[in-house]
Amino acid sequence: MPFQRRSWAEPFKIKVVEPLTMTTREEREKHITEAGYNTFLLKSKDVYIDLLTDSGTNAMSDNQWAGMMMGDEAYAGSVNYYHLEEKVQEFYGYKFLVPTHQGRGAEHIISKILIKPGDYVPGNMYFTTTRLHQELNGGKFVDIIIDEAHDSQNLHPFKGNVDLQKLENLITKVGGKKIAYVTIGATVNMAGGQPISMENLRQVRALTSKHGIKVVLDATRAMENAYFIKRREKGYENKSIKEILLEICSYSDAATMSGKKDLLVNIGGFLALNDNDVFEEARNMVVVYEGLHTYGGLAGRDMEAMARGIVEACQVDHLQARIGQIEYVGNRLIELGIPIVRPIGGHAIFLDAKQFYPHLEQLKFPAQTLAAELYLDSGIRSMERGIVSAGRNKETGDHYYPKLELVRLTFPRRVYTQAHCDVTVESVYEVFQNRNNVRGLKMVYEPKYLRFFQARFDKL
Repeated sequence: MPFQRRSWAEPFKIKVVEPLTMTTREEREKHITEAGYNTFLLKSKDVYIDLLTDSGTNAMSDNQWAGMMMGDEAYAGSVNYYHLEEKVQEFYGYKFLVPTHQGRGAEHIISKILIKPGDYVPGNMYFTTTRLHQELNGGKFVDIIIDEAHDSQNLHPFKGNVDLQKLENLITKVGGKKIAYVTIGATVNMAGGQPISMENLRQVRALTSKHGIKVVLDATRAMENAYFIKRREKGYENKSIKEILLEICSYSDAATMSGKKDLLVNIGGFLALNDNDVFEEARNMVVVYEGLHTYGGLAGRDMEAMARGIVEACQVDHLQARIGQIEYVGNRLIELGIPIVRPIGGHAIFLDAKQFYPHLEQLKFPAQTLAAELYLDSGIRSMERGIVSAGRNKETGDHYYPKLELVRLTFPRRVYTQAHCDVTVESVYEVFQNRNNVRGLKMVYEPKYLRFFQARFDKL
């Protein structure tokens, strides 16, 4: 019988393995109870397949490990800083580089420089740490993403797009001078790893230029966004990932970057800039909060691994395998009737907890519940992306009620095999079969900031 399609395989082979721990259901009951039903509070040794995040959990290549041995640990003027600067300029196109310990260090610095109390910061859906830094500096986030992004079943190919009318309405209402900058996520994490189109980026750049408003790109997964543009947007099918990435960045004034995602490293990030005055202020500020401007809180070896990761991560065969793994899991879940965010995005599968548990109101934390149930079933760790992550309104103290109540199954790059993917699918299906027996959770401890990291819950 002829093959229906040819299979793909990972563009690498395994050289080193890390043993995993298998636990019993009884042991997992104890672990998740002690963790307050918060998967962030589980100990990694008690986790079987860790799909909590793709941040800093990736497997580095032999080339990157070799680069680690060439770390120049000089306090000032490290060779590795200049290598990283060269690769950022070559692949992202920005003039200036400020290294930071990770992405939120870059968010902190750019927010302190550009935001004045009372300013507005529109963006294509919020991200947790980004919005918090904006709010801590007196800014007010405004969601300007297209409405389709809030509908998990809408098949729009670029659900990360900005609604230009929403942006224009805000400019008309408050004036361009009251907008600190527009923040653009590529891809949009909270929408399900959804990309933004190049056409939309051009339109955003044209509108903001007319009003003298800066655009700051969250480039954390911009290479994955470039891959989606190559596959989905007419005119880009024959362009390289590097060419597409450079064009994406050309429509912005600066970028915050967590190298722990796209760039295949365990720690590191940067702020990239084109404006010399902003760069001078950022270079001065990084000394206060992160470290000298030529290391920014990073060891030389980490900067070298990130520089080499830029080159590796931009290869189309890497991205095809990376996103192909996500699509494999997503398509199997769709076949089984499991509600997920569609179309399948990058870096993760997002389970729709509202449809998974339609009998649970949002204040019973359906996504937090689902993440806990998945761990109980198989030892798989995932992450809530719903009302807990959304937090509270700074002014009223009320919960934010996002339309999307999701559980994120986030696949680290170059870490898990297809067999791990199959085990994940089977576990989600088992939990889905038992969904009517679940009653939800109540929050019993809530920290002041970014509560999803440390909140604790109990069963209802």
